[in-house]
Amino acid sequence: MDYANNDGQDIASICLLAGKIILQNGGETYRVEDTMVRIAGAYGVANAYSYVTPTGIIFALDGAAQSTRLVRISERSTNLKKVTLVNDISRRICQGNLQRHEAYKQLQDIEQAANDYPAWLKVLVAAIASGCFLIMFRGSWNDFLPVALASGIGFLCLLTLHRIMPITFFASFLSAVISGSLAVLMVWLGFGHNLDKIIIGSIMPLVPGLHITNAVRDLMAGHLVSGLSKGAEAFLIAFAIGAGIAFVLSVYS
Repeated sequence: MDYANNDGQDIASICLLAGKIILQNGGETYRVEDTMVRIAGAYGVANAYSYVTPTGIIFALDGAAQSTRLVRISERSTNLKKVTLVNDISRRICQGNLQRHEAYKQLQDIEQAANDYPAWLKVLVAAIASGCFLIMFRGSWNDFLPVALASGIGFLCLLTLHRIMPITFFASFLSAVISGSLAVLMVWLGFGHNLDKIIIGSIMPLVPGLHITNAVRDLMAGHLVSGLSKGAEAFLIAFAIGAGIAFVLSVYS
């Protein structure tokens, strides 16, 4: 396919939209760059270049119709279903099974789809997962319900606070304070037994596991800027959680 016969702006729009969806929903930066370059190559652009950071995408096309565009990423969440759908579209494009207009329409549908799972489902899953972490850490089944309650309420506060005040550090700190306070209260009332295990289990849904994983994978792929920035973000969130628990223990000790 000759790039000169294609509309460079349309190809750039498809690549940027695919990269934007992946980056906004928890994909690694090297995956974003690889996907964009592969899509451009499949549509006949031999020389496409992308530079991705956690907060922005720069994409350039070389050739008869040179183009350089920038997309700012201000909101990020975790929705691996959207990442999987974009990966599937990318594979179909590379196999020659998807034309440009259809690919762009499908990407728009993915972007405009409901962005997340219902809050009640997230809280329920977080509560059950925390109880499972308690058992994995050799806690008692008698503490399963206290951990689930402390974790569920804490995670609900995280979702609410992040919606009201989109600053992850403060939302994580206050959520950790609430989970820790509930754990202390339940032990004091005799409803819970092992305070350490209850606190550890209840804060597990707050831990930035995806950030840490992506930071390591980006560093291993040679994307030092993205890896270090994601690592710094994960460290700040982990520090906020630790500070919240330390605050609770210092008050109630």
